[in-house]
Amino acid sequence: MIKILCVGKIKENYLKELIADYAQRINKYHKLTIVEVKDNPVYEKELTALKMQINPREYNIALDLKGTKVTSVSLAQKIDQLLMKEGNITFIIGGSLGLNDEIRALAQEVISFSDLTFPHGLFRGLLLEQIYRAFKINNQETYHK
Repeated sequence: MIKILCVGKIKENYLKELIADYAQRINKYHKLTIVEVKDNPVYEKELTALKMQINPREYNIALDLKGTKVTSVSLAQKIDQLLMKEGNITFIIGGSLGLNDEIRALAQEVISFSDLTFPHGLFRGLLLEQIYRAFKINNQETYHK
């Protein structure tokens, strides 16, 4: 299973539609679930809610500006290998203030998509698109280029 663990609910309809579209596409290849924890004006409470949802038996990947940069192809290879070896992958997306060292330390890996900062709702859509792209790459299907 692939799980997206993220902070906050999506309010914008265009982002809800984007996320639902890619979630549906991914579910044709693999089970996907999205777990939202409530955003909280008290940063520590938000992080505690995230921490409570992190399962140490899953392969946890924190998405953070401080992470290692990946390409679409390297992410596809990583997803393919991890699903065969680990079975479950959790991608962790922080809220507007990001993740702290404690959450990053709970992850087996910390990756970054860019040096740019994105709204977390938009980034959720970007992550789902890249996961879908990974399945297309791994199945040698047209879409990637």
